[in-house]
Amino acid sequence: MITITGLQHVLLDIEGTTCPVSFVSEVLFPYAHQQIPLFLAEQAGDPIVQNLLTQAFDAWEQDTDPEALSLRQKYLKKNNESAVKYLSWLIKKDRKLTPLKELQGLIWRQGYDKKIIKAPLYADVPEALERWNHAGLKLSVYSSGSINAQKLLYQHSTYGDLSNLFYQWFDTNSGSKHIKQSYSNIATALGTNPEKIVFISDRKSELSAAKSAGFKVLFSQREGNPEIDNGNYIGIKNYEELSLYPS
Repeated sequence: MITITGLQHVLLDIEGTTCPVSFVSEVLFPYAHQQIPLFLAEQAGDPIVQNLLTQAFDAWEQDTDPEALSLRQKYLKKNNESAVKYLSWLIKKDRKLTPLKELQGLIWRQGYDKKIIKAPLYADVPEALERWNHAGLKLSVYSSGSINAQKLLYQHSTYGDLSNLFYQWFDTNSGSKHIKQSYSNIATALGTNPEKIVFISDRKSELSAAKSAGFKVLFSQREGNPEIDNGNYIGIKNYEELSLYPS
């Protein structure tokens, strides 16, 4: 049993932490990739979508990747066709561009609403969330997916709507998950000292950044995760083995 006391907040990654990596890579990403052309065609007049496309085009103009440059030379006009090409390339490269994540969230909402998509959480997650919440801890999410996408995942999980258990949501608008400042920003937003937050993630680079900001950290060792070796971090495979308590 792993026990951590003196906490106020539990900050959770999603992919490989509360939900299998395969759901994101084999369900969500392919669905968004497939639906982007139709979605952009249908939502051409939506100002929110147009603003996100403007942000994506601005990022494309600043993108120095040789493949991105080659695409830009081939698709000079800023229209739906060129947007589809660049956004699809970003998905293929698993790039964490904020407007892409926002657009993916809008597309996934349609899939969830049509009941085409349902998020398969790990079996031990719902009970753990309830237990930590009941103990008086505030639960938050920090994921590279947009806040809308995060909420949708927990609203449409295989265990029902669990979104009401969460206190706050954070995405790449708080900064990259691999730098210390992002976690300092989150601690400030939560209004607490970093040492009163435990962050659980399947990526050691993220844990390193969080730890440098003063967070307590745990390495998620779920089956199927790309990173298996916990290195110098405490690894956790099942939340039934994790006891978290407030101050």
